[in-house]
Amino acid sequence: MTKRDYYEILGVAKNASTEELKKAYRKKAIEFHPDKNPDNKEAEEKFKEAAEAYEVLSDDQKRGRYDKYGHKGVGGANGGGFQGGGMSMDDIFENFGNVFGEGFEGFFGGQRGGGGRRQNVGGNLRLRVKMTLEDIANGAEKKLKVRKKIKCNTCSGLGAKDKSSFKTCSMCNGAGSVRKLTQTFLGQMQTTTTCPQCQGEGSTISNKCGTCHGSGIMDGEELISVNIPAGVVEGMQLNLSGKGNMGERNGANGDLYVLIEEEPHEILKREGNNVVYHLHISIPEAALGASFEVPTIDGKAKIKVEPGTQAGKILRLRGKGLPSVNSYGRGDQLIDVNVWTPQKLSSEEKQLLEKLAHSENFKPNPLKGEKGFFERMKEFFTE
Repeated sequence: MTKRDYYEILGVAKNASTEELKKAYRKKAIEFHPDKNPDNKEAEEKFKEAAEAYEVLSDDQKRGRYDKYGHKGVGGANGGGFQGGGMSMDDIFENFGNVFGEGFEGFFGGQRGGGGRRQNVGGNLRLRVKMTLEDIANGAEKKLKVRKKIKCNTCSGLGAKDKSSFKTCSMCNGAGSVRKLTQTFLGQMQTTTTCPQCQGEGSTISNKCGTCHGSGIMDGEELISVNIPAGVVEGMQLNLSGKGNMGERNGANGDLYVLIEEEPHEILKREGNNVVYHLHISIPEAALGASFEVPTIDGKAKIKVEPGTQAGKILRLRGKGLPSVNSYGRGDQLIDVNVWTPQKLSSEEKQLLEKLAHSENFKPNPLKGEKGFFERMKEFFTE
């Protein structure tokens, strides 16, 4: 399913300020809050959608990547796209205090997603993956050994020795939350808070598991395969839904975020989707012309330098660059021609060059021959 534009979701312009974003998000959060729209899946999705949009646009770095690359830069389909959102309901509610100030959630009863008992969701994990230029050109499958919280192998995630060890919480009667009336300047308000006795579980454990001490989780590791598409750039983030830490007592898993890091190439340099190679040739080769074999991402390629080529000439190998992560097609390889001037000369070489220096052909005449830098760059980019 195609994701909607984040600016459109919040109803703001692309140049919206931080305050305008916060105001727009607050309006959407109130409109689609689960407690205001009980059992309304459409409203819940819009609530999550607004939270994801604000989470990306309120962060300058993520917003910059989104403006440049779209959803592929910060957000994609769950379970394998580049993700800036992917937030659980718990994540959203935990952020409310930071965004709107403490107490905002209390006006709705404090229920996460409209439920009573707390849903245990494991924490998210973040890893960095290094990509070579060849990996970026072709895409790559990376095997990651991830240390994380996994299900306790003694109690199978229960946190107790057996099911009979669970007792209904006497304070909240299994609801996981308690309600109370408070007097405010708006009048009497009913608020709902997490039960302090069972911490929102709805039950207590009389006989905890000796291995995990009641949490239902333990330290472990998992080998995870990540398919990274071609054309990624430094700073992009891949989201693997449900591959993070396991939640306590058979709770849901968090997500795994994989941050892309580019490894510098020994010879080639990336410029957007283009690749630059600096070719050094001698004065005779520049004057007489010559053929060269140059490195590319895919191997070697032959090029011809025409007679009379000047230093700074840029040659193009079309389609030898990098693919775009957002569309079809590839960039080019640009070959920057540099004419090497020898630094040490023998007596014979000096005499030869001094003789050639008197020739009209060896005297620079930019007005007659070679075009200026800006003219050459203009012609290059309008080819």
